[in-house]
Amino acid sequence: MGFFLVWYSLSKVSFSELLEYFKSANYFYVFLGVFFGLLSHISRAYRWVFILEPLGYKIKFANSFMAVFSAYLINFTIPRAGEVARATILTNYEKVPFEKGFGTIVAERIADLIIMFLIVGITLFLQFDFIFDFLESRFNFNSILIAALLLLSLGFVAFLIIRKSTSGLALKIKTFITGLIDGALSIFKMKKKWAFIFHTFFIWIMYVLMFYVTTFAVPELEGVTIGAVLIGFILASFSIAATNGGIGSFPVAVVTGFTLFNLPYSPSLAFGWIMWTAQTAMIIICGGASLICLPLFNKKK
Repeated sequence: MGFFLVWYSLSKVSFSELLEYFKSANYFYVFLGVFFGLLSHISRAYRWVFILEPLGYKIKFANSFMAVFSAYLINFTIPRAGEVARATILTNYEKVPFEKGFGTIVAERIADLIIMFLIVGITLFLQFDFIFDFLESRFNFNSILIAALLLLSLGFVAFLIIRKSTSGLALKIKTFITGLIDGALSIFKMKKKWAFIFHTFFIWIMYVLMFYVTTFAVPELEGVTIGAVLIGFILASFSIAATNGGIGSFPVAVVTGFTLFNLPYSPSLAFGWIMWTAQTAMIIICGGASLICLPLFNKKK
């Protein structure tokens, strides 16, 4: 799918034209975006240290940092395999049981998901008129209302079925949802919960800044609005889960969001490729160095 999307994007803008945008880009803003991205990953490593402390494990920050970057790199091979590898690295070098390490990663993902929904909510609030007009231009109001009511009704029926059902699948779903809620609430029971909450917000603020400042690298995108940035950021964030490391899907998601605001197609696609390339290069360099340095740093173990 990733290679298909690469082909698709290059069918819209030629490789030579894309290369010209890379040559004319202002790399001060590209490197500034990489710097903000690096800060977010450092913060993520610190946050993992905090969430493991209540379990009785005080891990070295260096191991946390290298495990995080190793996970990002491994995700380019098999999606989400990095999360398993991250917990395994902790087991090997910090003697944290795999299930406990992996459980903290799940709790982190719940916190990240809450912030992602918060960003979506803020975007809907700030761009309500634009989003409503966009949907209304493609679907009439009655269709939107009927679809919303239908989704709510299906959700309510599914909730009643799961709540009253005693089948194995329903119980598993119920247990899973309960576990997610408990995991999210457990964050507020941590000794250093405010540090954890601060780092969670800091990570996502850095993500948004990383995305925003990199737009200045492409002069043709001058004057991009905060609405375009937020919608482009949200689509790009979800695209990371679509293919390995967002290959192909990231630039396509960005250009989809930006063109909704009548931004030019070619510069928008070029920005998506420039940003994805810069962030991917950082992950390959830091992730590769982490995989090499982990056994050297922990040679006594």
